[in-house]
Amino acid sequence: MTETLPDRLSTDPSSPYFNEELLQRGVGIRFRGQEKTNVEEYCVSEGWVRVSMGKAVDRRGRPLTLKLTGTVEPYLRDDAR
Repeated sequence: MTETLPDRLSTDPSSPYFNEELLQRGVGIRFRGQEKTNVEEYCVSEGWVRVSMGKAVDRRGRPLTLKLTGTVEPYLRDDAR
């Protein structure tokens, strides 16, 4: 069974694009052909990802992010199950 991933997904619980069930299953992101592990949010149709910048946080405790543009390929990581 192949499941299509949403066009946009976020790891922030306050975001309207947050999907806890899907994130628990494990979503991997290939950005410009490279595996990224620090992606906070992505959008396939607009071609961007937001990556966290180390351990830096803003005044509300959320990670500081940098928006990068390019080809985004999300996939489900089913290697753990």
